[in-house]
Amino acid sequence: MSLFDRLRSGLKRTSSSLREAVTSIFTGGRVTQEFLDELEEVLIQSDVGLKAAMALRDRIQEENKKRNLKTPEELFGVMEEMVAEILEGVSEPLRTAPSGPTVYVLVGVNGAGKTTTIGKLAERWRGQGKSVIMAAADTFRAAAQEQLAVWAKRTGSTIIAHQSGSDPGAVAFDAVRAAISRGVDLVLVDTAGRLHTKGNLMEELKKIIRVIGRELPGAPHEVILVIDGTTGQNGLNQARVFAEAAGVTGVCITKLDGSSKGGIAVAIADELGLPIKLVGVGESADDLRDFDARAFAKALFARPE
Repeated sequence: MSLFDRLRSGLKRTSSSLREAVTSIFTGGRVTQEFLDELEEVLIQSDVGLKAAMALRDRIQEENKKRNLKTPEELFGVMEEMVAEILEGVSEPLRTAPSGPTVYVLVGVNGAGKTTTIGKLAERWRGQGKSVIMAAADTFRAAAQEQLAVWAKRTGSTIIAHQSGSDPGAVAFDAVRAAISRGVDLVLVDTAGRLHTKGNLMEELKKIIRVIGRELPGAPHEVILVIDGTTGQNGLNQARVFAEAAGVTGVCITKLDGSSKGGIAVAIADELGLPIKLVGVGESADDLRDFDARAFAKALFARPE
């Protein structure tokens, strides 16, 4: 199934409610001041963020002056184009190291899908004939290490783990050092999503990233924030906090499977300037896809099937 078809299915709930709301307020086939005010509110409720909602409202007003927009489909066409521009404006593919190991650190709150994303990334790279080390740097949750071990076995990857409660930085250090000495292609570092205070968690993440950078200059090559697509506006708050503390370079939105609040991708790209690099559109390993701004924008405003 194409990425667009997967996204259309995953964003069905968001798209349907957005189209329904816009159509219901666009009475009389005219773009009025009242309509524009209500449109901004609808867009904010769809989690696209205040800044993007205001920009979309202004674009509709501007296009209406040029060509007198008369139908909801014309409105959706204008908004689709602008959302694609917002997402493309920060878009970039996953980075890889020019030589030696490529190191990705995955961050995010517990339950967002970090460990599963690591497993799917490992499966992708292993399918390309590359070698993978997984670093179990979430040492505070035994279940995280167990889950990572299952993925390592399933994908034929190596796992580096220490005792529960040990120093996460030491795990990351050992994983990178092992990758360098063994000529491994990819290191995937799993991290904690919750410690007893948010401050402690962020300091721990900073330390992991520092340790990796000291051992391998230029690494980590990506710090990927994994966000649950069903969390809506809370995802933007998570992105802001993690971006500030951990130097996030890109975002993976998971669980775009029908219950998601897809507008959050627009808010993250527009307000934080962070590229969406990956999307999870299903349970299987090949359902972790590289992000496509045009396909996403089209799916967000797609007609119901």
